[in-house]
Amino acid sequence: MLTRLKAGTSKPKKIFDLTHIIQPSEPKTYNQASKSAHWRNAMSQEFQALQTQGTWDLVQPNSTMNILGSKWTFRTKYNSDGSVARYKARLVAQGFNQEQGIDYNETFSPVAKTPTIRVLIHIALHHNWPIHQLDVSNAFLHGKLSDTVYMSQPPGFQDSTHPDYVCKLKKALYGLKQSPREWYATLSNHLTDYGFHISASDPSLLKFHSGTTRMYTLVYVDDILLTGNSPTETHKLLSNLHASFQMRNLGSLSQFLGIQTTKTKNGFILHQQAYAKSIIQRAGMDTAKPVATPISCKTTITSKSHAPYDQPQLYRQIIGALQYLTLTRPDIQFAVQQLCQHMQNPLNIHQEALKRLLRYIQGSSALGIPLYRSNLTLTGYVDADWASNNQDRKSISGYCNFLGTSIISWQAKKQNTIARSSTEAEYRALATESTEILWLRQLLEDFHTPQPAPTTVFCDNTSAIALAKNPIFHARTKHIKVDCHFIRDCIKKNKVSVHHICTEDQLADLFTKALPNHRFQLLSSKLTATSLA
Repeated sequence: MLTRLKAGTSKPKKIFDLTHIIQPSEPKTYNQASKSAHWRNAMSQEFQALQTQGTWDLVQPNSTMNILGSKWTFRTKYNSDGSVARYKARLVAQGFNQEQGIDYNETFSPVAKTPTIRVLIHIALHHNWPIHQLDVSNAFLHGKLSDTVYMSQPPGFQDSTHPDYVCKLKKALYGLKQSPREWYATLSNHLTDYGFHISASDPSLLKFHSGTTRMYTLVYVDDILLTGNSPTETHKLLSNLHASFQMRNLGSLSQFLGIQTTKTKNGFILHQQAYAKSIIQRAGMDTAKPVATPISCKTTITSKSHAPYDQPQLYRQIIGALQYLTLTRPDIQFAVQQLCQHMQNPLNIHQEALKRLLRYIQGSSALGIPLYRSNLTLTGYVDADWASNNQDRKSISGYCNFLGTSIISWQAKKQNTIARSSTEAEYRALATESTEILWLRQLLEDFHTPQPAPTTVFCDNTSAIALAKNPIFHARTKHIKVDCHFIRDCIKKNKVSVHHICTEDQLADLFTKALPNHRFQLLSSKLTATSLA
C-alpha cells in the first residue's frame, strides 16, 4: 500500500512557537482610518458628540502651557456571537505628558471587584430579580475637570479659523489621568443624591434601601449592572439616568466586560469562550491537539538549566491575556499563577508549559463557572502546598469560596515567607482565607443578606485546625507573625468555623499544585460547567 510517507505527500508538522500573533485589524493612525468610510463616519460622530457637550474652548497658546497631544483610537465592537456591532472611534488626550501638581492631582477611581459581580448575579437569581445592563456613551465627558488642562486640536478636525489654537479642556476627556476619578465622582454623587449609599466593602457597589424597596448598581467605569426587587422603582431610576447621562439600556444580562452569560434553566454560566478562542488564534495554536490538564504534574517549570526564551514580550502578552481569562476559569488559576512568576525572564521550559496550557484551553474553551439559583450560605475551602517551589521553598496558598452552590471567589498565591512545616503553611493559608471570608460577609450584609452563623471553612490539616482553635505548640510556632493569628480572633468572634475535610474532598487542592488527570477532572467538574447546549 502506498502511504503518504512513501509518496512524499505527508502533511508537514506545524511547530507552535507562540510567534503567530495576529495583528488587530483596527487602524492605528488617523491617516489609516481616513481611508475607510466606516472609520471616517465614526470619527465624525465622536467629534460631533464632543462639540455638543462643550468639551473644550479654543484658546491661543503661550509658552507657559503644558500642551498635551491628541490622538484617535479605533476599536471594532463585536456582539456576543462574534458579528460586528459597530465601529468606535475615540479621541484621547496623551495624558502620559501630564505633570502632577500642574494639570492633575488625584487619580484613583474604584472599579467593581469580580467577586462582587458574581455575588450580585447570584443574589439576583436567588430572588428572581431582573438584571439590567447599561452602557454610558462618552462617560468621561460627563465628568467636569477641576484642573486646567490644554490639548492640541484633534487630527483631521482642526478649526479652519484658528488652526494654531489649542483646546482648553472643560470635560474629563479619555486619556487624562484624572478622567476615571472625575467620572466616578459625577456618577456616584448623582446616585447618592437619588438615595443610594456607597458600599464600604466595594465602592463600585451602590445600594438603595427604602422601606421594602432594594436596588443595587454595580459600576465598572462606563458599564453598569442594575438589579432590584421593585420593577416600578427600577424603571424610575432608569428614566432618571437616561435623562442625566447618554446611557444605553442593553437589556438583560448577556455580556459584561467581555464575560458572556449563557442562560440555563437554573441560572447562568459565565464564560469567555470567544475571548479564549481569540487567545488561541493570537498564539497560532488553533489547530493544536488538546490535552486533558493545564499543567503537567511530572515536570517542574522552576529549573534554571534551560535557555532563555527568545520572545519574552510575546510570552508576557499571552500570560497577561490569560490572567483575564481566569475570571471565569478557576481550573487554570494555578497554571497561570505558576507561569506568571517567570514573566521577567521566561525560559524555553516556560514557553513549553505555556503551550501546554494553551492546548488545554483549546479543548475546553466552552468551560465557565455556573451561577445557579440556590441558598445564600457562605462556605470556603482552603489548602496549602508546603515548600513546593524548589528554588525559594515558599509554599502555595489556595482557597475557593461558595455562595450556596456557586463559586464566587478563589485564589492561588505564593506565600510571602518560608513556612517551617506543613502545619505552618496551612495555618498561614487559613489566615489569608479568613480575611477573604470577613470581606465576603461584609459584602453580603450590604446586599441585605447577613450570615447568621459562623462561616464554615474546610481544611485538611488537623494540626493547623488545632493551632487555629487553641494557642498550642507554642515552642514551635512562636515565630509566626501576629497577623497570622488573625484566624483565632475570627473563630473567637464566631465569624469563622474551621472544620476538617479529607484530602480527597478538598476542592482547594486544585489551586495549590499540579494534579494527575483523574484528580484534576474530578475537582474541575465541581467548579466549572460547559456553556455549550
